[in-house]
Amino acid sequence: MNRIQNTFQEKESNILSIYFTAGQKGLNKTVEIISSLESAGVDMVEIGIPFSDPVADGPTIQKSSEVAIKNGMTLKQLFTELKELRKKAKIPVLLMGYLNPILQYGIESFCKSCAEVGVDGVIIPDLPLNIYERLYQDTFDKHHIINTLLITPQTSEARIRDIDNKSKGFIYVVSSNGTTGDKNAIIHDNYFEHINSMKLKTPQLIGFGINDNQSFRNACKYSYGAIIGSAFVKEIALDHSYENIKSFIDKIVKNNKNTLTEKLTK
Repeated sequence: MNRIQNTFQEKESNILSIYFTAGQKGLNKTVEIISSLESAGVDMVEIGIPFSDPVADGPTIQKSSEVAIKNGMTLKQLFTELKELRKKAKIPVLLMGYLNPILQYGIESFCKSCAEVGVDGVIIPDLPLNIYERLYQDTFDKHHIINTLLITPQTSEARIRDIDNKSKGFIYVVSSNGTTGDKNAIIHDNYFEHINSMKLKTPQLIGFGINDNQSFRNACKYSYGAIIGSAFVKEIALDHSYENIKSFIDKIVKNNKNTLTEKLTK
């Protein structure tokens, strides 16, 4: 098992994954931010690959991508920075981004670079499952890189079952019909209750619109935990010091006492 799978075995509730855009704070800051997040108590990190046309992202992450590109961040630069990753951090790290930059880098080269620097998995929202299975899965498997699949409120039950059967790490449950950071697009709890009722074998994390203690606690009632992106990207745009990162994380996880046992007995 890799670090992603180990995390879900060791911690079955209140898992907090944090997303940030590589290069938003300038070059050679990536590992520093990951290390600070780990020290602050975060369980997993998703590093956003900057892209010029991030259609699924809201204005906060779009802006961070624009800034990162202007700062000179590229996939090649990101992998150079991540060479120091496993000297500084032990938690699971995923790369999240659109397919186009990865194809330009080359799928084989991308997976090889991920393995060399210690990246555990990827999230590629615009890579259809059938295309992944037909063209790329063998390459990802060869390098032991987990491809995390997403479900949305529009995903059919049959499709969810298929994704569950083919997932190796966790399922990313998109909470809304909107873009990242859209506080007004959260789907009613019955969506999460329906996913729970399906008794999927793969752990789930809820993302999109999770931005504070209340939304994190609510997500943890229905899943193993949650993913926070835009709120953190906005926070470190002002200050990415360890003290500020620790303060942000503490506010998110405070008084969160939900456990998997409690969830399953509700």
